[in-house]
Amino acid sequence: MSQQQFLEKQICEAFIKFQRELVGRGPETTRAMICRDMVILRSKGVLTKEEKHVSNSKKGRTLVKQLRMELRESYLEQIEKIITDITKSKVISSHGDISIRTGEQIEVFIIDTDLEKKIKIN
Repeated sequence: MSQQQFLEKQICEAFIKFQRELVGRGPETTRAMICRDMVILRSKGVLTKEEKHVSNSKKGRTLVKQLRMELRESYLEQIEKIITDITKSKVISSHGDISIRTGEQIEVFIIDTDLEKKIKIN
């Protein structure tokens, strides 16, 4: 396993653990990718049974998306710290979104280091 794969695995495991503690269940699958100065997390199957049920209407989808975005804001500092601790790089900004239709979530963390390049040098 390369150093990049090892870091990506650590990030996935930490994110899944964090989600389980936060929401009570983790995503069905999560994949982390390090791409230059970005850490990208793509999770599938993130919606709870209740959220899926409520999402059957347009108003419900809007409410679930608003709730998830509000939830993200509340845990943002914690998840950015996890990324910082694992990558040993400062998070400059982060962006996230969720598709209520597909149950997928994406998180993108911009860090202060071209981590991909740093890994290849070492």
